[in-house]
Amino acid sequence: MSNPSNRGVIYKGAGQVAVETIAFPELALGNRKCEHGVILKVITTNICGSDQHMVRGRTTAEEGLVLGHEITGVIVETGRDVEFLKVGDVCSVPFNIACGRCRNCKSGLTGICLNVNPSRPGAAYGYVDMGGWVGGQAEYVMVPYADFNLLKFPDADQAMEKIRDLTLLSDIFPTGFHGCVTAGVGPGTTVYIAGAGPVGLAAAASAHLLGAACVVVGDMIDDRLAQARSFGCETIDLKQEGPMEDKLEAILGDREVDCFVDCVGFEAHGCGCNHGHEAPATVLNSAMQITRAGGQIGIPGLYVTEDPGAVDDAAKHGALSMRFGLAWAKSHSLHTGQCPVMKYHRNLMQAILFEKIDIAKAVNVQMINLDQAPKGYADFDGGAAKKFVIDPHGSVAA
Repeated sequence: MSNPSNRGVIYKGAGQVAVETIAFPELALGNRKCEHGVILKVITTNICGSDQHMVRGRTTAEEGLVLGHEITGVIVETGRDVEFLKVGDVCSVPFNIACGRCRNCKSGLTGICLNVNPSRPGAAYGYVDMGGWVGGQAEYVMVPYADFNLLKFPDADQAMEKIRDLTLLSDIFPTGFHGCVTAGVGPGTTVYIAGAGPVGLAAAASAHLLGAACVVVGDMIDDRLAQARSFGCETIDLKQEGPMEDKLEAILGDREVDCFVDCVGFEAHGCGCNHGHEAPATVLNSAMQITRAGGQIGIPGLYVTEDPGAVDDAAKHGALSMRFGLAWAKSHSLHTGQCPVMKYHRNLMQAILFEKIDIAKAVNVQMINLDQAPKGYADFDGGAAKKFVIDPHGSVAA
């Protein structure tokens, strides 16, 4: 194919992103041909809360990084060794880049593939310390190990009709679902979701899908709490004073929950009169405090090894002050790490296609074009109760 131009969203330094011309992707890994890869024309690509950590200057991301790890696209070119996909297929791209060949991939642990990042297990598109892969907030992107990584939608026309929902399969929906699964959410359970950003809202919707009896969502932003209530969640305004146990008891008649899901991560703030001050371990400590003995805690919220903007020297290196002895005494199970998207995305696709969940409505998807991406980042950072989805080519019907 003749290569058209390509543009992408570039990290320009703390608080700054810009849309610029970037190189058209090649089927190459360094100096060798990537015959197992494909080039996608991006249909939708989403702004993630994890991207915001970089843009705020809270990671060691280098200027010039092409952002974006939540990608859905149509194949426009394939490598020689791609056997089961073809030009014209519409596919979801898991944010985890996985080889499909290593010990971890063969065990289903695709979030910590051993062969795609020279620095550590696990890789992702357009993200700091995740292997240097070019991001997908762009018009075109290259995807390696395509037969293994990509989820092909069964019908392209149907996919475009459901694209606002299906775009969330690359990260946010599986991540929220994973948080609930690892927290032990099931029929009749009571669940607390910390944070009503897009992942928190996706986790809350997932908890309903999994049969939870009551889903309680805590946040400090009124619009986000209203969004959680719009699909049947109970809410707690964390700006208000008072013990968490009292607030739970008023809702549940119980001072603890069965399952706790941390969708906040390392930029957490204190509650009540301290809500304006960072307290990076506060959600983890709350989890141990209000989860019943023998309960489970899922932690899809991001915690980093290096945080230049942390409130103290220990936190700058990911060392947080936690009351871990309480979790031990209560026999809690804690599950951390990136979601292995491929574990869930096919079944969650089916839930969308058979209309068992309206995930785009739950997280309040708002479509924007590529040139609006910088404003989308600013609005997201301001606490907008929306999930911003970029449509680089104007291919999604209004």
